[in-house]
Amino acid sequence: MDYVKGIFKARPNRFIAEVEVEGNLEIAHVPNTGRCKELLVEDAVVWLKPSDNPNRKTKFSLHFVENKGVLVSLYSQQANSIVYDAIVEGKIKELAGYDYHQREKTVDNSRIDIYLANHEDDCCGMNFLIDSCYVEVKGVTLIVDGEARFPDAPTERGAKHLKELIKLKKDGNRCVVFFLIQHPAGKFFRPNWENDPVFSQTLNEAYEEGVEILVYRCDNQLNGIELVPESLDFDLSQSLADGIIDD
Repeated sequence: MDYVKGIFKARPNRFIAEVEVEGNLEIAHVPNTGRCKELLVEDAVVWLKPSDNPNRKTKFSLHFVENKGVLVSLYSQQANSIVYDAIVEGKIKELAGYDYHQREKTVDNSRIDIYLANHEDDCCGMNFLIDSCYVEVKGVTLIVDGEARFPDAPTERGAKHLKELIKLKKDGNRCVVFFLIQHPAGKFFRPNWENDPVFSQTLNEAYEEGVEILVYRCDNQLNGIELVPESLDFDLSQSLADGIIDD
């Protein structure tokens, strides 16, 4: 189904947006709980996916917004699918070589986005999994002076996931936080100390404990989104641009 062009007007709450479509004011679902205030500004061009579900309260979902001359993906859950598909297709060199791939692995009271492992047979012909790797995916849309930053609003859930990864790492597993930059203007990653110092500090602690950090970006087109197979740099320190001086 083709996308429909619209003009963003307002966001009464985090779940819906008021959008002008062909002169009519429509209500669209926003599949992103972040603030996105730098993106969803009045009169911004947006691209909507129509729904054929008659039971839905909204007839559109807001998938893209035009910003800085590029398309920005606002469908946050799609980040998980993009990363998962790229792993399966061997496009992420750091996560290549696993023959078992699973979405949403339940661990204690959390669900980690992606679980990877390898099959191995023992001497009795029994098959089991080894080399466990847990990957938590975070979609990033906030760009500050070319830096991609996460989160754009405080996220207790995000910090909880990091603590779960720390625990899994201490238990002997490989663990990865994967930041997918969904705004093509982002070329570098830094945690958002200003908006969420707890998440940022926890990310530092996770990295110090051996949790790996991967940063990639995606190429957004109306006919499809693809991961760019090249990892980007990151800096976990507080930014001088925020008026914070590192120790």
